[in-house]
Amino acid sequence: MHEFRQLFRQWLGAVCLVVIAYAPTCRLHAQTAPTAPAATQPVPLLKEMPVQSAARAASEREHQREMDLLGIKELRPGTEKDANWDESKANVYAKLPDPLVEKSGKPVTTAKEWWRVRRPEIVEDYDREVLGRTPANLPRVTWEVVSTTPEKMGGIAVVTKRLAGHVDNSSCPQIAVTIDATLTTPADAKGPVPVIMELAFAGEFKASLVRPISDTTTGALGDYGQTWESQVLAKGWGFAVLSPTSYQADDAAGMTEGIIGLMNKGQPRGLEDWGGLKAWAWGASRLLDYLETDKTVNAKQVGIEGHSRMGKAALVAMAYDPRFAVLYSSSSGEGGAKLYRHVYGEPLSHIETPYFYWMGANLLKYAGPLTPGDLPVDNHELIALCAPRPVFIGAGTSVRNEPGKPGDGWADARGMFLAEVAAGPVYRLLGKKDLGTTEFPVMETAVIDGDLGFRQHSGGHTPAPNWPTFLTFASKYLHGPDASKAP
Repeated sequence: MHEFRQLFRQWLGAVCLVVIAYAPTCRLHAQTAPTAPAATQPVPLLKEMPVQSAARAASEREHQREMDLLGIKELRPGTEKDANWDESKANVYAKLPDPLVEKSGKPVTTAKEWWRVRRPEIVEDYDREVLGRTPANLPRVTWEVVSTTPEKMGGIAVVTKRLAGHVDNSSCPQIAVTIDATLTTPADAKGPVPVIMELAFAGEFKASLVRPISDTTTGALGDYGQTWESQVLAKGWGFAVLSPTSYQADDAAGMTEGIIGLMNKGQPRGLEDWGGLKAWAWGASRLLDYLETDKTVNAKQVGIEGHSRMGKAALVAMAYDPRFAVLYSSSSGEGGAKLYRHVYGEPLSHIETPYFYWMGANLLKYAGPLTPGDLPVDNHELIALCAPRPVFIGAGTSVRNEPGKPGDGWADARGMFLAEVAAGPVYRLLGKKDLGTTEFPVMETAVIDGDLGFRQHSGGHTPAPNWPTFLTFASKYLHGPDASKAP
């Protein structure tokens, strides 16, 4: 299996090179449904290689195994043509679970009741029905500073450390797991600095390793450029780039490897076991463990950011680890910050077909015999689990994605905004400010006066246009020492 995975990754790298050659501006749209290519030029077809075919077959077998264990015969259709693109038809399940009413029916009126009773109830529902349970007795991670490089970025002197988190695999030596990350901090900072941690796609992480540092994109899948890093450094802060796929592959064929496979000793997961999002979030927490030991970092002021599927994982990390100080979840959509009950763009059944491994297996039920309206929770409560800490959610245009036109409709900006609105009562209960409005804001209007923030930009499925707004929002909470900067 290990040799098979190596071959598969080699094949994937070859495919990436072909994609770069034909589409230098390509970006990884983690939730974007496939669209028809322009008819002006024939598009070269890539013949499916045996390794790819085997990976697809392994994923389909695992999907069917979980379906069989749950007694599910079929799921609802979930392709783009099956999606709803009419906002007037989006609120099929209008009644949301109340985050401030206990299972017993008792209203939550104090912070003490939230922390002691209601919040644990919501966590239990997410663990059992949505995200899966994080295993007990997770292995220790030993961090190594692989290299330390003085350099400049945007005229600012910085120090970049290449980090490797070696996961103890003594319980199953044939499965090796390493967490790959980098940390860049201002060289001339007068003390420990706040850090923004990005959960990066594989292409973006590889681009972050290229020296000298460049503000241009490489064309690699998932590389959105390094302008956000320059903006972070300009504030006197540092940044960390984490590669979640280094310790848990982004495919179902890899569920018997990585940290999930290690915990199951190479066997398939159980119905209540964790999925990819929780595994990726676990790695973010382990990197935060390292940051707590690094004297250049103010570990009490570490923010976390992710886009699309990584935006989902960043939200999960924030919800489950109280040490993260602020969150930017970009276009996280279905399975992330958007309401399952707001049916617009990507349907739940789409996630539960090719991307079922992101979630716990029990979520399959709600894309088949049950509906999103049957879920005991919805994602306003995932946002509420982050309270009272600040959360900023960003998205692109709500229009349906079409060839040659920017769009982020698959991620459902309005569905994410409504989730933030519905999380507001928990923030108010804990003495914080909600969004301050229930009206969906005009495009490119920053709603950041409270402890919940939102902005929809006029571009497509990208986090870049919302970075300046997020950093303005985050500046209310993160305060670093002055650092000397080049003009």
